[in-house]
Amino acid sequence: MAIKKLVLDDFYEEDHFSLIGIHCTIEDYRLAFLLNKALGIRLTRKDKDFDNNNLKTTFSIFEWEDHTQFNTWNLVSNTCKVISSEMNENLDSLFSFDQMTTQTHHLVSEYKKANFLLKINNELNFKKEKLILEKILNIDHVITAYSIAANALKSKDQLIFN
Repeated sequence: MAIKKLVLDDFYEEDHFSLIGIHCTIEDYRLAFLLNKALGIRLTRKDKDFDNNNLKTTFSIFEWEDHTQFNTWNLVSNTCKVISSEMNENLDSLFSFDQMTTQTHHLVSEYKKANFLLKINNELNFKKEKLILEKILNIDHVITAYSIAANALKSKDQLIFN
């Protein structure tokens, strides 16, 4: 009996995108406004935040579909803080109290220090990506921005927004 082998690499089409990490301390809507102004794009907030595998973590996401260049731009927050309260009843105490704990989750855990990620579908050439980085770095409130090699990411599946 002959053994047949199916290789899934033939059917799997890898998504090509450029990824830029942005460090800044401003709110997400303010950064989207400044990026729109600096890059000449039209990022708008999506109706629903990006839900990360039902882990009770949501990340704010902005999107713009460029129909002339056939690109989709996504600005997504890389951090999510979850506040939970636990009832602490100590038997030796007269009073019970709620203990508040804050947990910080990251969309791309390899780049925990990046506050935001700018994902551009359809991989850009080096010159265009460098030009975009220069324009982002000229924004006053941006501390730093850098290109992230998407093929080296372990959590690349976290960046599928559709």
